[in-house]
Amino acid sequence: MLQSAQIRAARALLGWRQEDLSKASGVGTATIQRIEKSQRAITGYISTLVRIQAAFERAGIQFIDEDEMGGFGLRLAKKKRKR
Repeated sequence: MLQSAQIRAARALLGWRQEDLSKASGVGTATIQRIEKSQRAITGYISTLVRIQAAFERAGIQFIDEDEMGGFGLRLAKKKRKR
């Protein structure tokens, strides 16, 4: 499950504004603003989070779940080399 901090961090890593994420995901800017302000678990439609996550993954973001090694996070995937 995505965390609001991951969404803010992914946008920062890509240099996206909230409007850019809105365009890439099809989720309204007001909804993105509400999600990012939250300090609690994200509430709302699961389909909204799926669309946001898919947009980031298409842009090369990989989300990392919390595990025994550490907390949740994200990273930018390596670009595939052209042959």
